[in-house]
Amino acid sequence: MADILVVDDDQGMREFLEIMLTREGYDVVAVPGGREAISRCRKKKFDLVITDLKMPRMDGISLLKQIKEVSPETMVIVVTAYASGETALAAMKEGAYDYLEKNFDLNDLKSLVEKALSQRGAGRDEARFIKEVENSPSYSGMVGKSKEMRKVYSLIRRVADTSANVLILGESGTGKELVARSIHENSTRKGKPFVVINCGGIPEQLLESELFGYTKGSFTGAYADKAGLFEAAHRGTLFLDEVGELSPFLQVKLLRAVQEKTFRRIGGCEDITVDVRIISATNQNLEKKVKELEFREDLYYRLNVIPIRIPPLRDRKEDIPPLVEHFMEKYSRELGREVKKISAYALELLVNYPFPGNVRELENIIERSVAMETSNIILPENLVISEMGEWGVSQKGIDDIPDEGICLAEELTHYERRLIEKALKKARGSKTKAAKYLSITFDSLRYRLDKLEMDQTNNEDSV
Repeated sequence: MADILVVDDDQGMREFLEIMLTREGYDVVAVPGGREAISRCRKKKFDLVITDLKMPRMDGISLLKQIKEVSPETMVIVVTAYASGETALAAMKEGAYDYLEKNFDLNDLKSLVEKALSQRGAGRDEARFIKEVENSPSYSGMVGKSKEMRKVYSLIRRVADTSANVLILGESGTGKELVARSIHENSTRKGKPFVVINCGGIPEQLLESELFGYTKGSFTGAYADKAGLFEAAHRGTLFLDEVGELSPFLQVKLLRAVQEKTFRRIGGCEDITVDVRIISATNQNLEKKVKELEFREDLYYRLNVIPIRIPPLRDRKEDIPPLVEHFMEKYSRELGREVKKISAYALELLVNYPFPGNVRELENIIERSVAMETSNIILPENLVISEMGEWGVSQKGIDDIPDEGICLAEELTHYERRLIEKALKKARGSKTKAAKYLSITFDSLRYRLDKLEMDQTNNEDSV
C-alpha cells in the first residue's frame, strides 16, 4: 500500500486528510510544516506528498523543490486556497504532479491521488522499459509499452531468425523502418548489410538501375559497371519501403528476384544470384490494389509471407508519454539544451491530439519545442501542433490564411475557448459534465478556464 505524507499548518485540514486517506487504505503521516516534512522524507521514501501552498517558514513551492532533491520519484500534489494559472505553472515547473483548490470535491481528490500514484509506478516501469529498448538491438531504439506494441515486439522476436519475407503494414510515420531494422538486428544476419530503398521516391528507370545495377554502355551515362542494391545487400537484408508504389514493369522484375534470388543487371547477360532477405513496407491497402489489378497477386503473396501491422499512434495513446520523454532526451542532447520535463497540461494536449503524422509528427513537435523552449520544461504555449490534425474543431484551410499570416497560438486559444464554451453549454453550466465531454479532468478544466479568463461561476459544482 502506498505511503502518503500530508503537510498542512491547518490542524483541521491536516486531520481531515489523514482520516480520509487512511480510510481509503493508504499509510498516512501528517505533519504541520515543511521542515518536519523534509525530515520525514530523509528518513523514509514516500510515494506521494500532499502539501499546502501557503505555510509559515516554508511554503509549498520551497518544500516541493527540496522533496524533489531528496526523493525525485515522489509525486507531489499542491493544495491552495486559490490556484491561479501562475501558481499551477510554478508548481509544475518545480515537479508537482498537479494542484487542487481547498474547496475540492472528495471524489476529485481521491481520483487525483489514484492517478498520481499510478503515474509514479508507471513512470518507473516506463523508465526501465525505455532504457531497455534504447540499449537493446532487438528493438532498434523503438519506444512503447502498450499492448499493441508488445505484440509487435513479440512478432519481431519470433520471425527474426527465420528466412521468411516480411511485409510491414502501417500508416506513414508509424516507424515501419524501425521494425525492419529490429528484425535485421535481432537475426543471424546482424552485422551484414541492411540496405534501404524508397520505392515511391525514385523514378521508374532510375529505380530499376538502383535495384539491379547496370553494365557499362547499357545506356547514356553508364560509363562503368555498377552493382545494384540487391548485390549490396548480399547475405543481409533489403528493405523495400513503400513497395506499393512500384510500377507494373518493376513488379515483374522484382517478382523473379524475390522468387529465384536471381536477376540480371540492366544490359547484362549473366544471372547474378544473391542471398538476401526481403522486408517490405507499405501504407497502402495492397489487398485492394491486387483486387483492382494494380498490384500483382503473385508478388503480393511472395512479399506477404509474414505480415506485421503497426498501429497508429492515436490507437496507443499510452505510448505518447514515454515517446515524449524519449524525444526530449534525444533533442536536449543533440541541441545542447536542458529540457527535462513537460507540463501536465502540455502532455494532456498531446495525448488528446490524433496525430495524423503518427510518431514522426510527435518527434517533430518535441524537436521544435525543445529548440524553442527557454526553460527546462515544455509548456503548452510552446507546442506547435499542425493544422492538419482534426482536433475536434474545424481547422482553417490554407486558402483562408491572409497574406499577412496568422498567429497560430491565438488561433488555437480561440478554438480552445470555443470548445469549452460549447461543452459548458451542452452540460448546462456543469463543469464536471463539461470536463467529461472534453475528456479532461475537472482540475484541468478549471486551469483552462482560469488561463482563458473565462467566468468560473457555477453553483452546481461548488464544494
